[in-house]
Amino acid sequence: MSRSSTRLTFVVTAAMLAVVVAWHPAEQLETARRAIGLGDERPLPAPAVVRAGGAYAWAMTQPDSDDPVGWDPCEEIRYRVNPAGEPPGGRRLVTEALRRASAATGLAFADEGETDERPFPDGVELFGRPDPVVIGWGDQGEFPDLGGQVAGVGGAVAERDSAGRLRFVSGSVVLDVDAFTATAVAGQPRVMEAIVLHEVAHVIGLGHVSEPMELMYADNTGQVELGPGDREGLARLGSLPCG
Repeated sequence: MSRSSTRLTFVVTAAMLAVVVAWHPAEQLETARRAIGLGDERPLPAPAVVRAGGAYAWAMTQPDSDDPVGWDPCEEIRYRVNPAGEPPGGRRLVTEALRRASAATGLAFADEGETDERPFPDGVELFGRPDPVVIGWGDQGEFPDLGGQVAGVGGAVAERDSAGRLRFVSGSVVLDVDAFTATAVAGQPRVMEAIVLHEVAHVIGLGHVSEPMELMYADNTGQVELGPGDREGLARLGSLPCG
């Protein structure tokens, strides 16, 4: 084969590979697309980080670092809801909590509909594409962590990206059916919504704090709004780099 023919074959092959990388939908090619400048941009803009003297903590940090583990802000956080045990008005609580979490982080949530999978406090990840976040209702018999006065449990699953850093890729929230009754949801909708938002914030990457004026205080004291530390912590998690 002549040199000119070899060069032509290389150019054609490279062009075909570029087209595959650019247009193939597989998530495995996302890193390659970004490396050549074809990666997705953030679906939503990054929020402003405001230091207001509040308290916040990370649910997980990078190995040998104080840097937080978070989600890729250039990817939507896929989620599904398991309706079993859902009280009247329960779906509205979930929708509103996710809306508020998105506003505070600049992270986008993608509703993939309902599922019959059960939520687990530490999240689930199967071989291949990570499972979406599962949000649902349960009781202490199925989820022992719901014992005592615990009204909900949330968490996320992390895996290493191509650069060796941890990223959240899946997770779940389980809400106690004994706390989320029809009466409680109808009579205290803002309080119940705040509990859902608290657990969603765990999935996003916030941990508990010892300041009762923050929503991430371990015990619910009637706080229904994000505190200054909550807002700063969520904004920081939403401002992590893509990739």
